[in-house]
Amino acid sequence: MTTPDDFNGAIDTLAQWLREAEHAVAFTGAGISTESGIPDFRSPGGVWSKNAPVLFQNFLADPAERRRFWRMRTESMKSMLDAQPNAGHAALARLEDEGRIVALITQNIDELHQRAGSRRVLELHGTAMIVSCLSCDKRWPAAAIQDRVTAGDEEPACDECSGILKSMTVSFGQPMPQDVMRDATALAQDCDLFLAIGSSLVVHPAASLPAIARTCGARLVIVNRDPTPLDDMAHIVIRAPIGETLRQIERRMVTAE
Repeated sequence: MTTPDDFNGAIDTLAQWLREAEHAVAFTGAGISTESGIPDFRSPGGVWSKNAPVLFQNFLADPAERRRFWRMRTESMKSMLDAQPNAGHAALARLEDEGRIVALITQNIDELHQRAGSRRVLELHGTAMIVSCLSCDKRWPAAAIQDRVTAGDEEPACDECSGILKSMTVSFGQPMPQDVMRDATALAQDCDLFLAIGSSLVVHPAASLPAIARTCGARLVIVNRDPTPLDDMAHIVIRAPIGETLRQIERRMVTAE
């Protein structure tokens, strides 16, 4: 764990780096949303600790797997639909508004960054808050389809073309959105400060972005509860609550100015 002295020193340094940066980029994972009550999928008690994820090819081919997908989604969606942006989301939105970061790349699917006020958000893994038809691309708010599932529709279909419905998340085995990944890679290559926040940095290709930024000369900062495979590459590693860490950074920046 980060000691109080280490924490204060790291916060002072990071606040200074943010003041100096011309192209800082934030990258977030599930850890930033756990403070809003959304469980990490991989942590004990998370969805994947109870059920194996539904592979995309199985979702397309097997009605039983589609029904399993919607059953699993019912559990995870309750926490997402009830969640509110926390102090970490709000701090990142303010940093963008102040011109301290140029964009936010996220692995999260809960849209809490957008609700907190972040404007340039690249969703690497899509969003759980919209459901679309895989045939005609008609779209619905996630809550509307979730109501159908809760009412007993175990395998909801499109009311326009009877096509398969799926949340607009990237499932295992499903191609990443190439335009989003391309833009995120360009941001990583061009930034001078890369903040990796609340990510285990084990899911690829998203987890390659901090390494790309570091290789291209950016300062790399990792804020995460647990160790990550890229800690040895980072200039600063902070293991402390994310909301409090970002609040402290904002305070130091204001004090210094």
